[in-house]
Amino acid sequence: MPTASPASSFAAPSFPNRPRREPVIAHDFRSLQAGLVSMIPELRGRALRLAQSAATADDLVQDTIERALKFADQYERGTNLRAWAQQILFSVFVTRYRRARRERNALRVLAVDPCAWTTPERFAPPDASAPLTPSTKERLDSLPPGFRSVVTLVDLEQRSYREAASELGLPVGTVMSRLHRGRKMLASKMAEAA
Repeated sequence: MPTASPASSFAAPSFPNRPRREPVIAHDFRSLQAGLVSMIPELRGRALRLAQSAATADDLVQDTIERALKFADQYERGTNLRAWAQQILFSVFVTRYRRARRERNALRVLAVDPCAWTTPERFAPPDASAPLTPSTKERLDSLPPGFRSVVTLVDLEQRSYREAASELGLPVGTVMSRLHRGRKMLASKMAEAA
């Protein structure tokens, strides 16, 4: 009886009925567009498995293609376009799912208390177009400069993490970390004043 070598026992499982998909690689915007078009049936199949509804799956694929084209400059040329598009599809699905859950919760609250929309929230995110109150500006200015600049760029000027990182000369992860900590510090200062 032949014994399996240690290397063969760690081999990836093979799926005989599953066709091997060739990687989709794009080197410019035109090949990115062509690659996305060629993946529409594949994206629709995955969207259908996620959403369990043909109409929702079509919407997911359309949103995925739109987002991929809008953010084409974020695709790293020469890498796996399929993986990038699949990740966008999943992100769109999760975003829609969370939005639908928030809407269901809001409707549930309204069913219990029809005046729920008129009562102010204790703490709401700032409206980026509205000027800060003097006390809020004072608390923001009291943050350490590294945290203040990140909160200002991302929350007030509505810059993306990548844009803020580029402007500040920091890695994206550092921007995200400072933003999280800066928001917590600012919330703490706001709570102390309340």
